Amino acid sequence: MIKLKALALSLVVLYGAGAAPVHAATAMPKQLAAEKPAKAAPAVTFTDGKGAKHTLKEFQGKYVLVNLWAAWCAPCVAELPALARLKAAAPNIHVLAVDLTGKAQTPAKSLAFLREHKAASLGAYVDTERMFMRGFLAVVMPTTVLIDLQGKVVARAEGPAEWASPQFVNYFKSLK
Repeated sequence: MIKLKALALSLVVLYGAGAAPVHAATAMPKQLAAEKPAKAAPAVTFTDGKGAKHTLKEFQGKYVLVNLWAAWCAPCVAELPALARLKAAAPNIHVLAVDLTGKAQTPAKSLAFLREHKAASLGAYVDTERMFMRGFLAVVMPTTVLIDLQGKVVARAEGPAEWASPQFVNYFKSLK
């Protein structure tokens, strides 16, 4: 019985209690809720600042933090500069801030908006069809999801967060 308890304790220490991906050396911040079980990211398309179409599959092999925002969402706009600072502080992850403002939004308008809010380094990514909202079942704005190296959604945050805080920066830097 003692050996079984010791084995269980060892597994929890080695692999965590399920709160963080095995690849992270730092505990997952509480604002990120682990997705259990992790599911494949949806097959969604979006447009970049040059008008080129992309899919999330293109980012497989790298951690991706997908943030769904819109210009009409005050909490979304408030967290954009923090996402830009996170992108600079943790270059091992790809921060993909996707503008869901609406059908009239263009990458040029999105980039101008990001510049105005000190977040132009995020780049202009637009989803005028709201495929991301449907694909990620996002009912709260902003919604942010973490996708692992295999293209699976492993965590999500609903509502705003201080993405550039030391807790988040250290966590994202620890992802390998």
